[in-house]
Amino acid sequence: MILEHALLQVKPGQESAFEQAMREALPLISATPGFLRLEVRPCIEAKGKYLLLVAWDTLEAHTDGFRGSERYGEWKRLLHHFYEPFPLVEHYSAPVASA
Repeated sequence: MILEHALLQVKPGQESAFEQAMREALPLISATPGFLRLEVRPCIEAKGKYLLLVAWDTLEAHTDGFRGSERYGEWKRLLHHFYEPFPLVEHYSAPVASA
C-alpha cells in the first residue's frame, strides 16, 4: 500500500466551502482502480489547515490512474482554487515501525 500525504492550506474564510467541495469530489477519486481510502482532517491548532491522506494499491494508481483520468480535471476544478500555497504531495511506502 502507498500512502499519499499533503498538507492543504485553505484560504481564510473558505473552510466551509472547501469541506463541501471535498465531499462533492470524493466520488471522483474513489472511482479510480487502486484507490483504497481517503481522509481529510482539519488541524486543531491552525485554522484552515487540513491533512490529506489517501491510500492507494500502487503509486501508479494515483499518478497514472487518477491524475491521468478525466475525473482529475473535475477534481482540480472543484478543489485547487482553495489552496494557498499549492500543497506539496508526497507518497510513502510501507511503515518501518508501527504499533
